[in-house]
Amino acid sequence: MKTIKTKLAVALMAAGLSLSAAAADIKVAYDADPVSLDPHEQLSGGTLQLSHMVFDPLVRFSQDLDFEPRLATKWERVDSNTFRFHLRQGVKFHSGNTMTADDVVWTFQRLKDSPDFKAIFDPFSAIEKVDDYTIDLKTTGPYPLVLQTATYIFPMDSQFYTGTTEDGRDKAAIVKHGNSFASTNMSGTGPFIVTSREQGVKVEFERFDGYWDTASPGNVDTITLQPIKENATRVAALLSGGVDMIAPVAPNDHKRVESSKGLDLVTLPGTRLISFQMNQNSNEALKDVRVRQAIVHAINNDGIVQRIMRGFATTASQQSPVGYTGHNEALDVRFDVAKAKELMKAAGYEDGFTITMMAPNNRYVNDDKIAQAAAQMLSKIGIKVDLKTLPKAQYWPEFDVCAADMMMIGWHADTEDSANFTEFLTMTRNEDTGRGQYNCGYYSNAEVDGLIEASNVETDPAKRSAQLKKVEEILYNDAAYVPLHWQNLAWAAKSNVKIAPIVNAMNFPYFGDLVVEE
Repeated sequence: MKTIKTKLAVALMAAGLSLSAAAADIKVAYDADPVSLDPHEQLSGGTLQLSHMVFDPLVRFSQDLDFEPRLATKWERVDSNTFRFHLRQGVKFHSGNTMTADDVVWTFQRLKDSPDFKAIFDPFSAIEKVDDYTIDLKTTGPYPLVLQTATYIFPMDSQFYTGTTEDGRDKAAIVKHGNSFASTNMSGTGPFIVTSREQGVKVEFERFDGYWDTASPGNVDTITLQPIKENATRVAALLSGGVDMIAPVAPNDHKRVESSKGLDLVTLPGTRLISFQMNQNSNEALKDVRVRQAIVHAINNDGIVQRIMRGFATTASQQSPVGYTGHNEALDVRFDVAKAKELMKAAGYEDGFTITMMAPNNRYVNDDKIAQAAAQMLSKIGIKVDLKTLPKAQYWPEFDVCAADMMMIGWHADTEDSANFTEFLTMTRNEDTGRGQYNCGYYSNAEVDGLIEASNVETDPAKRSAQLKKVEEILYNDAAYVPLHWQNLAWAAKSNVKIAPIVNAMNFPYFGDLVVEE
């Protein structure tokens, strides 16, 4: 494996300017490491976890899902289509450059160009610099989710990322699964600098001595992020003292952690939907709504929750979890093998057929086991499954080209809002807008698309709720995808590593605020 020591990190260490003396050093074991250092290359949990370590957003969510000022100190609505943000002054990037409105404008434009992020920013028509520390975000119409979207604006060092490399490549280029400048070099405003990265082995961070948030209680100076795919191996590393913190903690390991002296388990209800998409472009049978309904009826998602997830998940019948605006309480979980067989017969597939299925084996809790169980359940209605599971780094390139008839996808609503699930997972695919970016079912319904577009400019909560509940009803009846469950969250750490205040339902721990007691 190639080890990357970023040019910025080498220069900083040589100058002795921004890497502080050690206060606390910790090792963290995740199930996988980030696939890239480019914060706009892939919209994923791993990317956003990294972004909160190396960059800072304009605004971030608190543990109770309120908004906290970060690089924006305050904000106000100027008119129905304009939100004004006032930026924090005196903030330095890791390169030594000063952050200004120019960097926010540059970052916004790059987000609008990103295949993965542009759908989130589609409601925004423009960004305008008012002065060096004030910007206006403008929407195409009244938009209810401006602050939620601002949590995804992590200002990048525009001077650092502008220009060309020695071999003539554009430093700002976004290259999916490629070796770009931005995928191997970072300059943010965040609490940590990436000093070394060996893909699949470890990522090393050191605290940025020039970090603007001097009020942060965090005392961690170095973090080593080590990917450990296997759940049992990850827990064993914590129990042996080889690492100080792990995530996720598989449900069958909770009691083991809780009964171990000197370890703490922290759990939170989760809202990440685990589901399968059914590729109507690759398999003719999946174009028939009765076949899709049969597949949904054949998979015992409550059984998966109870047996594989050990109850540490919530069975799903739809995209929106309880508490989200679009949650439709009228939609029940469907598991009925007899009904599934009737549907298969009605569709002319009484003798079944063969499908391909792909899933990751280190991205979601028990992802490979869930896929194996689903394949066995489908065999009971005559569907033979050719299953292939892959590590996360190899899975996403396959997902991007929708390489199988059924593909697993987990999704946490980026804006903590129901519409976001649909925008990415079930709206008609549109490369220009980014809608349907992760819709490997190639499901398309003009009514769903219209309802989502209408909800994105609807500021009346009751009307918007009705629109989004209708979306869930249509997707349910069309069997647009296979809902499985909402995945709960669990972390474990040595008792002196105080993780409870820094973890959250978004699964983006705020490591800059982490306190390690002696």
